[in-house]
Amino acid sequence: MQATATVLVYSDDANTREQVRLATGRRPAPDVPVVEFVECATPAAVLAELDRGGIDVCVLDGEAVPMGGMGMCRQIKDEVFNCPPVLLLIGRPQDAWLATWSRAESAVTLPVEPVEFATALAALLRQKHLQSA
Repeated sequence: MQATATVLVYSDDANTREQVRLATGRRPAPDVPVVEFVECATPAAVLAELDRGGIDVCVLDGEAVPMGGMGMCRQIKDEVFNCPPVLLLIGRPQDAWLATWSRAESAVTLPVEPVEFATALAALLRQKHLQSA
């Protein structure tokens, strides 16, 4: 398995990005690589990072402004070749059906609950590793 995994975190809220970093720690599970973060506060920054390549998983804030993570997810799934898996942060459990519309592979609710988040992120990192093997 690779030595590190790169996780893009999109949110206009620095506190939300910090919650993601703290919930992940150095690695979300013992059997996945150490995580390095790329933080983005704007949709343009997300697209630029994805164009640059090397992103293993995207974590998108569904409550972000001016473009929510659901819309951002839908756009990158349409526009980015070999788009990385997406973990969507949603405001309410009832919004899970919208995550399906956006084509996100996984969704967890805000505020970030560390165990739930780490479990979901680790599953996507494992999936990404299996796809690239």
